[in-house]
Amino acid sequence: MQKVSLKLRAAMERKGIAPDKIDKIIHSITSFALYGFPESHAISFAILAYGSAYLKVHRAPEFYASLLNNQPMGFYTSATIVKDAHRHGIKIKPVCVMQSNWRCMVISDDAVRLGFCVVNGLRQEHADELVRQREDRQFRALDDFKQRVPLSQEELRTLAELGALNCFARHRRAAMWAAEETIHDDLLESARAPLSRTSAAPCNTRDACAPQSESPLTPMTLPERVRADYETMNLTTGPHPMKLLRESLPKVWRAIDLAQTRHGATVQIAGNVICRQRPGTAKGFVFISLEDETGVSNAIVDPDLFERFRLVITEEMFLLIEGEAQNSDGVVLIKAREIRALSHGKLIGSESHDFH
Repeated sequence: MQKVSLKLRAAMERKGIAPDKIDKIIHSITSFALYGFPESHAISFAILAYGSAYLKVHRAPEFYASLLNNQPMGFYTSATIVKDAHRHGIKIKPVCVMQSNWRCMVISDDAVRLGFCVVNGLRQEHADELVRQREDRQFRALDDFKQRVPLSQEELRTLAELGALNCFARHRRAAMWAAEETIHDDLLESARAPLSRTSAAPCNTRDACAPQSESPLTPMTLPERVRADYETMNLTTGPHPMKLLRESLPKVWRAIDLAQTRHGATVQIAGNVICRQRPGTAKGFVFISLEDETGVSNAIVDPDLFERFRLVITEEMFLLIEGEAQNSDGVVLIKAREIRALSHGKLIGSESHDFH
């Protein structure tokens, strides 16, 4: 760069360009060299970006299934990928012991079935054995499933909590209740007798099998199901957590609506923090991405404000940010003025990609 700068300076001097302008140009070029990509690197990234964009448009189910099957990778978590799929018309079906394999798989032109790979704490060899047993002979009921598949009690509880055993029960808590029941060989025949009247056929859908026994537990509410999803899979196929709070946030703009904001207007945004960035070339400015049920909004935090709200910004999973909208042809950034935690018992979200 030093050789290039000397050659460029000499050429600009011959052209009669003012010294102050020469200095400014040289400074800009040498500064860019600190973080600019070499051409070969830029071409490699461009090819990946073009290929990914093509697949997302023309083969969306395969695109999303592949991303989910290769986590952790890239910039976005599985939770954000699932919600992006929903916004692009792709149905993401939940984990089911009667339908899922280890990997997420395309099941139609507009649908993907989640695989056991997204389940926290489930060992692949146990999931593989589950699939082998199912292919050999369909599970008749939960007792049959527990006898034939070598899951730990914790793995069984997790599958029940996230709804993967709903094919054997009327709802998640009923499955969790039944999962805790101990099967004894001497009682197995008597347990199967009443079940045979209600569960004689293989269970292929949510409603095909009756519950093992009546559960005294009430079904989970929608917020409880979303929370259980995040606790067991770090994602949900149900509504985004912000959807559950939308009615209580009448002044907060949805991400999808921000393109309509007036430049310079004061607005509020809120969501699950999915990214915090503080580039070395940004002079201390921090960039925060918030996800809601409609998409992603972005905020800029100046160094002084970051120091004021450092703990809130770095520790809280959900934030509400108020600031000035900077709208450039529909691309909106919010220059933050106030930041606070969005605390609510219903909220649980995905982890953030921070300071990488």
